[in-house]
Order: sequence, then C-alpha cells, then structure tokens
Amino acid sequence: MIKSWISALEFCFKLLSCVLLSCVFYSPRPPLMPETFYQQTTAAPATPFDVSLRPPAFSEFIGQEKVKERLLLMLAAAKHRGDVLDHVLLSGPPGLGKTTLANLLARAAGSQLHTTSGPQIEKAGDLAGILTNIQRGDVLFIDEIHRLHPAIEEYLYPAMEDFRLDIIIDSGPAARSIQINLPRFTLVGATTRSGMLTAPLRSRFGLINRLDYYSQDELALIIERSAGLLEVAIERSGALEVASRSRGTPRVANALLRWVRDFAQVRGAGFIDKPTADAALAMIEIDAQGLDEMDKRLLEVLIYKFGGGPVGLNSLAVAVGEDAATIEEVHEPFLIMQGFLQRTPRGRMAMPSAYGKIGAPPPPRQDDPQSNLF
Repeated sequence: MIKSWISALEFCFKLLSCVLLSCVFYSPRPPLMPETFYQQTTAAPATPFDVSLRPPAFSEFIGQEKVKERLLLMLAAAKHRGDVLDHVLLSGPPGLGKTTLANLLARAAGSQLHTTSGPQIEKAGDLAGILTNIQRGDVLFIDEIHRLHPAIEEYLYPAMEDFRLDIIIDSGPAARSIQINLPRFTLVGATTRSGMLTAPLRSRFGLINRLDYYSQDELALIIERSAGLLEVAIERSGALEVASRSRGTPRVANALLRWVRDFAQVRGAGFIDKPTADAALAMIEIDAQGLDEMDKRLLEVLIYKFGGGPVGLNSLAVAVGEDAATIEEVHEPFLIMQGFLQRTPRGRMAMPSAYGKIGAPPPPRQDDPQSNLF
C-alpha cells in the first residue's frame, strides 16, 4: 500500500515538473545579422510593425484565393458538425502569410491560439506542458515544424491522431508509460522546407496547403491597405513600383513601404508616387526587378570569375563571401525564377539574361554542346 502511494506521488511530482519546465521561456541564440535588405526582412522575427498590418479577418486577407477557399470550407463544415477543425499544414517561402492564416483560423473558429516553434521545443516536457494547457477546439501553431527533434515528433504522433499523450517515467527496468487524455485540438504547422518533414508527420495532417508568391496587383493592393493603416498617402503608380520590387512577398512589400514612407517624409513631399518610390528603393540598391546588391554580386562573380559556369555552390559561396546555405535558400530561388541562373548537375550556370543584366557581353553561341569535348 505504501509503495503504491509513493509511486502515485512520484508520478504527480514528475508531471508537475514537466508542466513547470514548459513554462520556462527558452530564448534561442539570435541569428547573425544578415547583410542584405531581403535577408533582414525574411529572416527577422515578426515586429510590432508587421503584426499591426496583419488583417483581422479572412475578408481582408488579400491573395492565396485557393488556400482561403479550402480553409473557409473546413471552418464551415466543422461549425456545421459542431466538431473541431482537422490539422492543417501550411508550407511555402517565408513572408507569405502562414502565421497570419493561423491567427485567422483561430479567430474564425472562436478559439484560443497557442504559438510556439520547432526549435523552442527542446524536451518532451516542453511539449507536454503545452498540450496539457490546451482546451477543446484550441489551435496550436508550430512554426518551423520541420525543425522538431525526432524524439519530440514521436510524442506528437499520438497527440495528433488519438488525442493522448504517452509519457515515459523513470528509465531502465523501472520505466513505465503513462497515458494522459487530451481534448480535441487543431494543430497548424508551418514550414519553409516541406521536404524535410517526415512521412509519418506529414500523413497526420488532414489538409496540406502550399502558399505561392503573390502577383504584382495583389501586392499593390496590400501596399495600399498598409499605407492606409500607416496614414501615408500613396498613388497607384507608387504602390505598383514598390510591388514590382517586393519579390512577390507581402512581408518584403511592407518593409519596403516603411522605408519609402520615411524617405517621402524626409526628402519628398510627404506622399508616395512613382518617382519617390524609385528614388527611395534606389538608395538601398534594390533595382527595378527586385535584385539587391548580393544578387547582382552573385551574377557578376559567376560571369566574370567563372566564365558563366558551371561552378559548384561552395566555390561560388567562397568567391562572394557568403554562406552556401544562404545562397541556396535565399538568393538562388529568386534568380532562377527570374531566369538569371540555372542549376545543372555540374553546377550553377548564368543564363543569357544574366549577361544583359550586369552589362557583360553575351556568351558565344554553342550550336553543338558536345563540340568542346574533343
């Protein structure tokens, strides 16, 4: 009898320890300060400026029409059944609105949003503390979910599928598993690298959505809305000028708008038109196609130092003094989308449009690609 009381007290104490440990705020090591404006905008955490510009309802969310339609259909069906929303995975490049959509989902469902990120969940106790504090119908948003530790994922599987938490107490011969039933909740996962998600985790999401880049007209509408919230006058031509240099990303568009607003107030007439936007963006070296200083430097090194390629990623990174992962994840996708760069099995190669972009003579035409092999 005494042993059973001792075991019960041990379990209560360790469960309380897990909950208390989850309340401790883990502040990860801050990343190194990026060099370019685009890296600063996409790599930095959300600021009060960004949060203030987020739409409060789906009706004010511009763009991503297909994703919105699916989410609104899920919401309507869940409310009709009186059930809880299924788990949702949002993937896509940074700055396209994954966190905003998670907030809108929780607000439209009338539930509370619990926010965390993959790197912050360091131990199973952290996840246990979060899940045991969730009420029925709440939304748990995990940003960068692909960075969850594999051991943490194993605890997440039964929580997502069966709404229970299996906690292992002690170790060795004395180890035993305790099951804790959880209320039905909705997990919204966000990832910028969906390929790094494990198959078991991906299969447990009921709806998988990928967010695409925004069109220039959609970005112009977002910029005009943000300008209204910032109480700065903007012409349609000025909004389109900022939108054309935003790389299809609302976060970048809002950051550029903030800079153009400051420029207009100090060196302009207080309102944003096309000449003012052009002068402001030229000051931070963002050209008409959205290329920044590092993008143009990559093309120059590729053409002038390596003859247009092919060249390996590591060699290119050393030549420009940048991290290889940053080049591959931040700069290359946009350069490839714009037709300036090509990835080949032998390495990176400059496309003909890249020569015209930096003012270099075009490469000699090769009618027979195998003529130089002999």
